[in-house]
Order: sequence, then C-alpha cells, then structure tokens
Amino acid sequence: MSAQNEGDHDHTERHDTQPAPSSSRRKLGIALVGGAAVILAVVGIVERHSNYMNLAQETARDATPAVQVIYPQPGPSVRKLSLPANIAAWYQAPIYAQVSGYVKMWYKDFGAVVKAGDVLAEIDTPGLDAQYAAAKANLNVAQARYKLAQITAKRWKALQGTQAVSQQEVDVQAANAEAQKAQVEAAEHEVERFAALEGFKKIVAPFDGVVTSRFADVGDYVNAGRGDVDAHGNATELFSVADVHAMRVFVAVPQDYADIISPRLEADLSIPQYPDRTFKAKFLATASAFNASTRTVTTELTLDNKSGELWPNSYATAHFSAPGDEDMLILPEGAIIFRAEGTQVALVDDSNHVHLVNVTVGTNLGTTVQILSGVKKTDRVVNSPSAGLLDGQEVRIVKGTPGYNLPSKKPATKPKPAADDTNKDDTRAMPEDERPGPEAGGRQ
Repeated sequence: MSAQNEGDHDHTERHDTQPAPSSSRRKLGIALVGGAAVILAVVGIVERHSNYMNLAQETARDATPAVQVIYPQPGPSVRKLSLPANIAAWYQAPIYAQVSGYVKMWYKDFGAVVKAGDVLAEIDTPGLDAQYAAAKANLNVAQARYKLAQITAKRWKALQGTQAVSQQEVDVQAANAEAQKAQVEAAEHEVERFAALEGFKKIVAPFDGVVTSRFADVGDYVNAGRGDVDAHGNATELFSVADVHAMRVFVAVPQDYADIISPRLEADLSIPQYPDRTFKAKFLATASAFNASTRTVTTELTLDNKSGELWPNSYATAHFSAPGDEDMLILPEGAIIFRAEGTQVALVDDSNHVHLVNVTVGTNLGTTVQILSGVKKTDRVVNSPSAGLLDGQEVRIVKGTPGYNLPSKKPATKPKPAADDTNKDDTRAMPEDERPGPEAGGRQ
C-alpha cells in the first residue's frame, strides 16, 4: 500500500515538472508578438507622420501659385508687315454716250487692245441730225438777213446829211445791221454745237489701253450723259477702257506702321493667280492723312506691267519690311493684364513675390506687344498670369513648356552700331533731293 502510494507520488511529481518548457515558449511567443506589434505600431506611426509631413509640404507647395517667368525681349531687327492691297489700272475710264439715240454698231469687244481715237461704236441719232440740219438752215437765214441789213444800212448812210432821211433813221439801220451780225454769230455757234454733238455719234477710245467692259449692243437705246438705259431704267457705261502699261497698288497702312512710309518704301506683292511669283512695287504717293473710321492712311505704289499679265481690280497681299528699333522691348500678349487699375504686368522679385506694375503699350506686333514704359530688360515677368494673382503674393517659379512658351533669354549687353551705320538700311532715311517730282502720277 505504501509502495503504491510512493509510486503515485513519483508519477505526480513527474507530471508536475513536464509543462515548464511549454510555458517558457508561450511567454517567448507572446513577447515576440508584442514586440512585433510595437514595431509595426512604431513603423505605422512613423509612416503616417512622414505621409502627413509630405502632405503638409505638398499642400503648402500647391498653395503657392506656380508661375513661369520670362524676360522682356528686344524688338525684331526687321519689322515685317503684310496688308491686303488692290491693284488698279494706271488709267481707267468709263465711257458714256453724249448724244441720245440707238447703237448702230459696236466694233471692239472685251479684251480688245485699242489706240487713242479708235472707234468703239457708232450711234444712230436721227433727232440730232434733224436739229443739226435746222441749225444750218437758221444760219443761212441769219446770214441772209445780215446781208440785207448791211445793204440797207449803207443806203441810209449814203443819204445821211440830206433832207431825205433823219439821223435817227440812219442810226437805227446801222444798229439793225449790228444786231443781224450778232444773230449770225449766234447761229454759227449753234451749228458748231450740233457739229460737236455729231462727233459724239462715234464712241472712241480716250487713250491706248484695253477694253475691260462693253455694255452696248446693236439696237440699244442710249441717253445723253447717262449711258446705256436697260429695260429697268438703269444707266450704265457703254465701254470701259483701261491703260495697263503700269499698275497702281493701293494699300491701307495702319497708323501704328505709318512711320515706315517714305519715298524709298518698297513692297513684295503676292497675287493668288501667280502663287510662285512676287512682284516688286515702289512707292508713288501717300494721302498724308488718316481715315477717321479705320485709322489707316491710303498709300499708293506702282509697278510695271508691260507684259499685261496683271489685270485691274486684282487682289494682292503687300509684304513690307522696315528696320526695327533696337531699344524696343516686347512681351507676349498673354503677359499683359487688363484690370481696373489699367494695363499691368506681374513682376517677380528676388524673394519670389509678385508686384503688379502699370505699363504703357505701343505697337501691336501680332503675337507680341511693344512696351513703351514700366519694365526693364532685367525684370522677371510672369507669363500668362492667372486672374487671381495678387500684388505681394508669394509664387513658385517653374520651367516653361518646351515648344509652347515664347523663348526668353536674360538680357545680354551688345555693342551699339557705329554712328555712320545707324541709317544704312533704314527705308525712312530718304534724302530730300530723291523725292518724286510733281509728275510722279503721270504716264511713264
């Protein structure tokens, strides 16, 4: 009985000592899991803090407007200007009828080359012919009355001083002879007038040229001074003749570019029907006054057309070139701000703060604008500023988009040209003795 108890006691002791290793491992596992949790918690906290700091920095950066800056650039060395132009004949005359009648025959059609005095058409004027014949008959009557008055006056003159006639009667006959002489002169002028009108029965070319229009046809009724009257009562010219040995080119030059106009001004003309050619036109005259509606000045150029390939009333594009101003500063149109305070630009100082300054703009060069005052060559100007940009606001400068933004370089000093080369190629430097004479508008 005691042996069994001892055995049971030993078995109990062995059973109590076996779980000791398992409990240590459990504690170690719990410690490892707790340590891992602490590490993950610390990593998470650090990561969240880092993300928070990055987000705060990114938010602060995004809160600062990003801008692109450019520098005012010097104006182009050569200013180019393209304007629409109208090509007109050297002379162009619409020809109307001076007598009333019916077109008997026309002899020159569209495009006919004519010389001065060539007959273009004839008008049948029976009414005028009858008036001409009556005028000549009245002249004969007046001449006969004058001849009789002369004979009577001589007879009364011979009896002057006798008792047969009185001095009053002699003076009356002499005055009657003078009156009849005046009647003869009046009848002669009337005959000359109708003779001149008879000459207008033939429509002739006023100068050498080309017939550009013909509105007369056989049997058409024409009215004196009103040309051809159609079925609706509208009057048109019978013919138009143009002298095209040289052409006149009319261009409306805007006021901003009026300084390029001088006697040495030239233009290259491009014409739609000759896309691969250019024609050189030279200065002829200018109106020297602006149109109040368009603020342009009519400028007249001329070019030779001996070949006749240019036609009147053609459309052309005149390309001008003029020297630029080296002291001119230009900015893209997108850099200009229009607000209630006036025309402004946004400048960025060394501390990256914006300052809005007023500027005075000059000539519009297309995509760029001349700046007369307000900025310097070294100023950093915001390109395409947003509407919400405020004065004194801090900004963040970023690079421009390649191929999109206007290239802008920091100003570099360059030597000024010598004094004797200043006006070497300036079209505006025209000596007084080379100005065109008063006959510049005459036939060449």
